[in-house]
Amino acid sequence: DLVLTSRRGADAPGAAELAAELGGRGCQVTVAACDVTDRGALAALLDGLTAEGRTVRSVFHTAAVIELQSIGETSLDAFAKVVHAKTAGAAHLDALLDDDQLDAFVLYSSTAGMWGSGRHAAYVAANAHINALAEHRRARGAHGTAVSWGIWADDMRLGRVDPGQIRRSGLEFMDPRLALAGLRQVLDGDEGAIAVADVDWDRYHPVFTSSRPTGLFEDVPEVRRLTEESEARAAEGGEFVHRLRSLPAGEQERLLLDLVRSEAATALGHASPETLSERRAFRDVGFDSLTAVDLRNRLATVTGLTLPSTMVFDYPDPLTLVGHLRGLVGGPSAESDGPVRATAAVDDEPIAVVAMSCRYPGGVTSPEALWELVAAGGDAVTGFPADRGWDAEALYDPDPDRPGTTYSTQGGFLHDVADFDAGFFGISPREALAMDPQQRLLLETGWEAMERAGIDPATLRGSTTGTFIGASYQDYTAGGGSSEGAEGHLITGTISSVMSGRLAYTFGLEGPAVTLDTACSSSLVALHLACQSLRNGESSLALAGGVSVMATPQAFTGFSRQRAMAPDGRCKAYAEGADGMSLAEGVGLVLVERLSDARRNGHPVLAVIRGSAVNQDGASNGLTAPNGP
Repeated sequence: DLVLTSRRGADAPGAAELAAELGGRGCQVTVAACDVTDRGALAALLDGLTAEGRTVRSVFHTAAVIELQSIGETSLDAFAKVVHAKTAGAAHLDALLDDDQLDAFVLYSSTAGMWGSGRHAAYVAANAHINALAEHRRARGAHGTAVSWGIWADDMRLGRVDPGQIRRSGLEFMDPRLALAGLRQVLDGDEGAIAVADVDWDRYHPVFTSSRPTGLFEDVPEVRRLTEESEARAAEGGEFVHRLRSLPAGEQERLLLDLVRSEAATALGHASPETLSERRAFRDVGFDSLTAVDLRNRLATVTGLTLPSTMVFDYPDPLTLVGHLRGLVGGPSAESDGPVRATAAVDDEPIAVVAMSCRYPGGVTSPEALWELVAAGGDAVTGFPADRGWDAEALYDPDPDRPGTTYSTQGGFLHDVADFDAGFFGISPREALAMDPQQRLLLETGWEAMERAGIDPATLRGSTTGTFIGASYQDYTAGGGSSEGAEGHLITGTISSVMSGRLAYTFGLEGPAVTLDTACSSSLVALHLACQSLRNGESSLALAGGVSVMATPQAFTGFSRQRAMAPDGRCKAYAEGADGMSLAEGVGLVLVERLSDARRNGHPVLAVIRGSAVNQDGASNGLTAPNGP
């Protein structure tokens, strides 16, 4: 004789099918609509059963509401809703049923309530209460069993959980037949609160104990084995470090890089470490908080080192992590082969330009090509680019007062601005599509500037190299410059502060990262700030310059309303026929260093900056008028 209750009773999805299946197995099934969190409704149901001569012998309470929120994200109302749904019905059953008539009082709980879960705050609290209620009943001599379930395979099929994340944590999906076999063992036993879960202890236990050790699982045979193996590997870790220290610096790096890539591939479930680039960020290849801890534990086991759980986030790619590990095992010091640190301030020291890089209209991709264009008197002005969706015919109108149009369709454009090798910089194709082309150009020319100075960019990781970038245009998304699925990267891909920050992040530079907009003077002001930073000791090296790419024709239409544009797109400075300005694009960077450092480091000195200053003309002929005296 079986009574099934739920809020909707026979109207609940699947209720009829379940009743039919149970009836086919010889059960007399009653399906009743009853909200067990309503004490009055539950009492009425129980009274009705008593009036029919039916005595409740066993109870299985399975109700639950799951909210995927941490304690900081959960409102008081949401917290109360989850806890009430789980605990109120159990409390009413405990109060209304006669202990002496019961053969079993079974409460369905979760491993979350026994082992904890940072992502299910209210659910953890509710299930912990259920476990405590079972123990409380047993303490007073009544039946009480709380079964803390792991993940059932049905949870995956119903889309209640993320299968990948669950498996990475070390929990497996239980086949219902395995779960029911576990339930039979629980009912035959004598435990108040017990967990039934399919666990890969090799993966789960290291993750569970990553923040702090615990004796919760010390009686589990697999965990005892892991502890013994860990102690043995710790001794081997000492041997690994000893062998590493005996190697030259280059071989140390190769050995550690092979180790990091191999263990990272294992943590991610990759068949080969060849899939992991040494410069590709761990985040971009699929690491999350669970796999990050797994990698930390694997490396700690092999090396015997104590490593932080935030290791993957603090040292975000294999090469950077290798540098950290070398430092921990006493590898070559930062002074001998590491990045240059800032030195004492010298207020009046000249600043050396040690490298230049650029992209300009007319196919200019280097300082040498720029010189050739100028020396030959070349003309780099062209019509609108064809790859930006600008409708030149609709935009053009000779009337300077016509809204939304321009009387000039000529300018200096970078026609190959869409070209970018995202993989070279460890950037996913999706993120690259969401990045303003100005960021892409800065990465390319930043790398080239270091290369031209004879500096391996990898050696600047952790150095106090500054990045000072002038930029005005921020209209990439306004021009439709993104793709479906790239929304998560749009903020970092388009805000101006990330232009300098992207350089610092990609190359691991720890000096100031400043993006500024002072209109036409932006690049010069950026260089001024870079020189100041070098002189006052903030930076040991600095990238300075500017970038300009027009993703929309807004500048053309806006300046046309002001009648500021030259109709033929050519600025004729000092000429009798001067009739307006010309708009153009480009990127230019200089790598600057204190002159004494440049000479000591053997870097080429292309030019010397002895001084600079910045001011403003205040109230002059007009807000946008050029500066006067």
